Formats: sequence, C-alpha cells, structure tokens
Amino acid sequence: MTYRVGVDIGGTFTDFCAFDNETNSVLTLKVLSEPLNPGAEVMRGIKELESRYGVKPQEITYFTHGTTVGVNTLIQRKGIKLALFVTENFEDVLEVARLKMPDPYNLLSTPPKPLIPRERVVSVSERTLHDGTVEKAPEAEGIARALEEAKSLGAEGVIIALINSYRNPANEHQTKEILQEIDPDFPAFCSSDVWPIIREYERTITAAVHGYVQPRVSFYLESLQQALLEAGVEAPPKVTKSNGGVMSAESGKTECVQMLLSGTAAGVIGASFISNLSGFDNTMSLDIGGTSADVAFIRGGLPQYGIGEVVGEFPIYVPSVAVTSIGAGGGSIAWVDDLGVLRVGPESAGSTPGPACYNRGGSRPTTTDAFAVLGYIGQFEIGYSAIEVDIDKARNAIESVAKMVSLSIEETAQAIIDIAVSGMYMEVSKLVSRYAIDPRDFVMQAFGGAGPMMACFLAKELGLQRVIIPATPGVLSALGGLIADIKNDFISTVFLDVDDSQVTKIQSRFKELKKSALTWLKEDQGYSDEFTLIYSADMRYRGQSFEIETLLNVDDIEAGNLSSLEEAFHVQHEKIYEHCDREAPIQIVNLRLVIAGTSPKPHFVEQSLSPKQAEPINKIEVFVSGKKQSVNLYQREQLGAGAFFKGPAVVAQNDTTTCIPDGISGEVDTHGNLVLSIEKTQA
Repeated sequence: MTYRVGVDIGGTFTDFCAFDNETNSVLTLKVLSEPLNPGAEVMRGIKELESRYGVKPQEITYFTHGTTVGVNTLIQRKGIKLALFVTENFEDVLEVARLKMPDPYNLLSTPPKPLIPRERVVSVSERTLHDGTVEKAPEAEGIARALEEAKSLGAEGVIIALINSYRNPANEHQTKEILQEIDPDFPAFCSSDVWPIIREYERTITAAVHGYVQPRVSFYLESLQQALLEAGVEAPPKVTKSNGGVMSAESGKTECVQMLLSGTAAGVIGASFISNLSGFDNTMSLDIGGTSADVAFIRGGLPQYGIGEVVGEFPIYVPSVAVTSIGAGGGSIAWVDDLGVLRVGPESAGSTPGPACYNRGGSRPTTTDAFAVLGYIGQFEIGYSAIEVDIDKARNAIESVAKMVSLSIEETAQAIIDIAVSGMYMEVSKLVSRYAIDPRDFVMQAFGGAGPMMACFLAKELGLQRVIIPATPGVLSALGGLIADIKNDFISTVFLDVDDSQVTKIQSRFKELKKSALTWLKEDQGYSDEFTLIYSADMRYRGQSFEIETLLNVDDIEAGNLSSLEEAFHVQHEKIYEHCDREAPIQIVNLRLVIAGTSPKPHFVEQSLSPKQAEPINKIEVFVSGKKQSVNLYQREQLGAGAFFKGPAVVAQNDTTTCIPDGISGEVDTHGNLVLSIEKTQA
C-alpha cells in the first residue's frame, strides 16, 4: 500500500485527506488545530492516520501541506522588524500607497499602519533610469551607513526596493552584496527577486510582506521537514501556493509570499475538481471554516485568477486564485452592541477556546453554538470524535445574549444564524456586482467544516437553485492540495509596442522566461514528467493607465504573428469593457509564463444510479420555522448513488454536518456528491 496525503490547517481543525493509490479510496481525518504550537497537529494527525486506518508513515509517498503560518504572522503582526532601503526622495512609498480609502463607504476609515514604519525607512544614494540604465551605482560607504542606521532603529532585516529595479536589478543586487559582506547573517530581501513587477508601491509592498513573514515561515518549514523524517515520512513535503499549485517545502523557505493564500486556493482547486466531476461548469465555491467564509467563482470548470488579493490588511501582487473572504465562520462570536443590536463576528473563538459547545473553555456564543441549540448538531458524533458537543454549554452561552435582546434562547439562536447569513448575502452581492454575473446562473458548492451547515440558508437568499455537497466536504482543501499541479509563475516587464520592430525582443524575452521556468521545474522541484506552458501578456492601448492580461498562442509568438496577438487583446478588451478599438496602437507591459507539472489525479469510480428513498437512521428534534419539529437524520456514508429525500433533514458525517431546511430535496449523484435542489417560491 502507498498513499498520497494532503493536509490543510484551519482555524479550528486541521484536515487530512489520504488517497490510497491501489484502491482509489479516500480516507479523511480531522484533528484540532494548535495555534500556540503550530505543526504539532500534523504530527498528531499522522499518528492517528496509522491508528485509525493503518496508514504507516513509510507508506506515504507524497505529502502536501497548506499552512497558515505566513498569513497568521501577517494578520497578527508578529513578523520581524524590518527596515526599508529606498532610492533618495522615495521614502514615502508605503505611506502614500495608492491614496485609496480602505472603505469608500466610510469617510472615517483609515489606512492600516505600514508593516515598516516611516522612521525605519532609509534612503540610499543611487539611481536606475526608466530604461534600465544605471545612472548611479550604490557606494559601499553609503550602504554601510544605511545599515548602521537601520540597526540603531532596531531593524532585524531589510527590504531593498530601489526605483526601476524591475527594469534592471543591478543596484538592488549590489546593495545586498555589500550588506552581506558587512554582516552575512543580516536578512536582506531584494524586491526584484521577490516579484519584479512595474510600479513601485506594488513591488515594494509585496517584498515587504515577503520579508516580514519569511523567517517564521522558513523556521516552520524546516521544523516540519525534520518532524516528518522523525515520524518516518520519507517523502519530501510540498506546500500549496496562492496560485493553486504546489512547490517543494525547500522552495517555500525562500518563496513564502507565494504561499500566503495556500489554504483558500487549495480549496478552490478541490472545488474545481468536483465541479468537473459532477458536470457543473459554473459554480460558486463556499468554504466556511471556524474563522471565515471564502467565496470564489469557477467558470467553465476553471478557477479565476487575479493579482492584488488582500491578505490581512495588505495587498500582494503575486498571481493568486481569486478568493474573497466574507467573514462569518462557524466560530464567529455573537454579541450585542451599545445600541442593543445583535451582531455576529468578526471576532472568532477559533480553535482555542472554540465554541462553548466544544467544552474546551469557551463561554461566548458562536454560530456553531446556535446550530447546537437548534438541534442541528450535538445529537450524533462529529469531528472524528475530536470533540463532544455539550448542548447545555451552548444554551448557557446563547442565554447570555438572549436576555439582552429579550428573546428566547431558540429565537436568539435562529437570529444569530439569520444575521450570519445576511452578512454573507450582502458581501456575496457585492462580489457578483463586481464580477457582473448573475448568481442564479451558478451552482453553489459548499465545503469546509461549516459550509454545508449554512449553505442552504444562503443559497435560498441568493435565489440559487442547486447546492452541491462533495463526498468529503470537510477536508476538500486538503484534497485540493493533494491534486494540485507543481506550478510557478514568471514575469518580465518589457514596455514594447506591438509592431514588427519588436518581434525579436518579444520572442527572446519569452525564451528567457521559458528557460527560467524549466530550470525551476526540473532542477529546483526535481520534476521530470509532462508539463504545460501558458503564455500571456499584460497589454493595453497606448495611453491607458492599466493593462489587461491576455492569453497568447505560442505558435503565434514563435511565428511572429503580431496580428493574432493584437486580435487576442481586442477580444479580451471587448469582453471586459464591451468595446475595443482595432485601429489603436497596443503596448505590451509585461510578458508572463506559467509552468505546471501535472500531478496524478485520483480516479473516483463512478457508481451506477439506483434511485430509492433514503432510509433515515433516526429522528431528531430540531427547532425549525419557529417551532420544534421531528426531522429525519441521515448518515452520509449510507446514502448510495440515487438515494433521494426531502427536507427538512440533517445529514451527518464525520467531517461536517449538512443542514437542509424545508423546501429542499436531495439526491446523491454517481460520484457520491449530494445535490440539493431548492424549490422555486411563488412570487
């Protein structure tokens, strides 16, 4: 027996997904996260995989890991104290940023404090011109003074972000070399090495985030590698990336900004896999864990990508799966404000102490406690017995706010769920407006520990007709990391007009990107199997301020077929803005290349449909529509392909609970996915 294992650390639980290479079966597991001792949950999970399923550590031939160390370091502001070396007269790059209000609907909103305060920004006497010409190189004496000043201000590392380094990184590299000659142990990071993009703020903030979290991420990955070896897992660990791919843990130590959104991105990759499996091209993935709900849109079976995703309070400009956090997780705390209004979140009980009903020291009411009070959970085993739901403690917690709003405990619990759903409805509505889509054209796919609990309530509000609950929804992010390809992005800023005189430059730059990509894949990642290359360019009409990423055909590039490149941009511009100008001159700002080494994908055997009424394992009392009702309780593992039923009902399984209100029917498809259909209401 050999196994591929994927692990994803969440706020409350750490999820494990083990795929048996011989039987094609999937084994799942959840253990409680340990935010105060990161990594301990991974070791405990490996031991439990062996004791529960007989998966021996030496039988694990492939191991992927989605970690929250980087993002937690950023959110909690527990990174190293950095200095920032900039070109003279550019000291305010992080303070000025893009002069945008954090919340345009709140005139009193203020931008976050920079990761590197103004007093630790040190100017360097040097200059690179816009075309990459070095007008003035940095001098060793000046760099030595800058380093001394940075250390006197308490800096533990330095970001080197010099003007126009995306064109020519020579001055940044020379500055770093001088620093390392003076103090080889002082961490220094060049913005052109982290992500060499045009625009000073975007490149600088991305490098600052990278340097801020890098020491803690590197230490964690080093500890993980050692612990896995001690546990008997010989497979070199891989880590999931923000772009939906994976890379070696060794690469993650120096490319950690690429993995800040690893967990959420892996969830979307898993959702895309299930979408294609179930035959639904357009799905809205809803990943709800203990601390947040993350939404992404999958079109044509493919996830959407973007740059400038906000992590914590700051944007990062590396390519990422487009995922938006909309708050409200299973651990979101309910509270009453000064005006006596009941609110939910954004504060979360997390894993420690967790919801009150988990009986781990929590006393404040959460969304999970509300579901326990209403009877949806607590009447059967959940979380692989990692926790036991204490309904009395949930009632005591809810009672503390029920008295303040003059409602019964059950009415307050229902109000907490309604408020949480309302908040998600508002945020999803903003998203669909931004993307100019009609949510009714999409099928919701719910996963994460709390996703299936809340999905039907949100889907009804949005007017969706179907909800998919995957066979193992609670560990889908772990599965996503398991099936993700080995993937990396490469970029080169060129600023070229699209005309015949520039064909050779375009071709040569793409050749350079391809060479770097192949080196990374084959030498750095040790990959030698099939791979794909995706060519694109950031293009714009001359005079425009921002560009559009446009997919390009490699045959057209190699043939120098500029008319096809131009037409690809016109079509993309028209698709986004509903107009184009085929007479206008076009510029290429950046050339991009994505390389992906294909990872083996699980082959799930399709079951034959056998339509029959599902048999409940029990009847449970649930507070529905303002009164207690006796509803059917189904065991997910007993629902074969073709089994059907009608709500209200509850479907129990180890990794999550699916709550199905009245007016919704369910049926299991040939791959074990639970497809819930929502009856149309009469207007």
